[in-house]
Amino acid sequence: MGERRHDGQGRKAMRLSVLGAGAIGPAAAALAASRGHEAVLWSPSGRGTMGLDGRIAAEGALSGVFPLRVAQGLEEALASADAVLLAVPAYAFPALLPRIAQAMPAGLPLLIAPAASLAPLAFEALRAGLGPRAPVGALATTPLTARRLAPDRVRIPAIRAAVDVAAVPAAATPEIATLATALFGHACPAAPDVLQPALANANPIIHAALALTNATRIERGEAWPQYELMTEATCRLMSALEAERAALAAALGYVVPTLAEALHRASGVPQGRLAAMGAAIAASGRAVLGPAEMETRYVTEDVPYGLSFYLWLAAGRGVAMPRTAATVAVLEVLWGRDLRANPLLEALDAAGLPRLLREGIGR
Repeated sequence: MGERRHDGQGRKAMRLSVLGAGAIGPAAAALAASRGHEAVLWSPSGRGTMGLDGRIAAEGALSGVFPLRVAQGLEEALASADAVLLAVPAYAFPALLPRIAQAMPAGLPLLIAPAASLAPLAFEALRAGLGPRAPVGALATTPLTARRLAPDRVRIPAIRAAVDVAAVPAAATPEIATLATALFGHACPAAPDVLQPALANANPIIHAALALTNATRIERGEAWPQYELMTEATCRLMSALEAERAALAAALGYVVPTLAEALHRASGVPQGRLAAMGAAIAASGRAVLGPAEMETRYVTEDVPYGLSFYLWLAAGRGVAMPRTAATVAVLEVLWGRDLRANPLLEALDAAGLPRLLREGIGR
């Protein structure tokens, strides 16, 4: 890849290719650039990079103007990269993963954030038979939270202190954790395999509960502060869903961070009752507005690739998840659509997961 410079703290500077140009992609590129790395951004549709002219401005937890190169095509984005971050909603995975698998150089590591619904295994299935290749990293969630304020400006309410990380193959997890920390600075608690990060993301529970209890606000396009509306009733639903997820994780042999720990990692507020934490986040100035349209990833991503994924895992394992199933069913009625379809799981055999998680596919 050629000679690499070092930043002011002795870290090796890398070229990071970010695939996805909504809010998280540009914000993650800015974070990596702030740490001395080179960043290039590619938008699958081309719309997300319109109006960018070699730089991105950030405000909030990260403030400044950072260089950002725009790639016109996927091959250009991947050329000369040292690492790749895929930062798109999970519902984009079925269409996008095959394109990336076809263009991806064998020796280039890919980080998927969030690695929802075993996306790393789906990506591995697309590359089966290629022989030796770089590992695929699974991040439980994104390195930061972000909102796109303008084509060349993002607001970053929070940079996460820690993100659970694993890899395919599982033995490559330390390598992937070191890479993620070097790029984004957060701690990387090592998970035993990529199923743990898929269960560890708090967003499906938090977002689904907020969407259900604020459905009419979303439908009417109202501006509503989501952390202030983490009311006691909404948090009782979150806690009920959390208990079922914890039971599922335990049945599969995993431990996942609690919702309180996830909120603490993202915001820094002390752990406590969820409603109190929501109020503290709102009071800290890191408040964000909830979605104001029905086409929101809080439902279209976090239910099929989150809550419904839990139900897929629970099926046949003797784990009852009645409140999770009921929440999915009610959201399906409110949104008037199927929220259980998940193409990522079609190529995976639930019975064969232990070997796939450990070794990958066709390695």
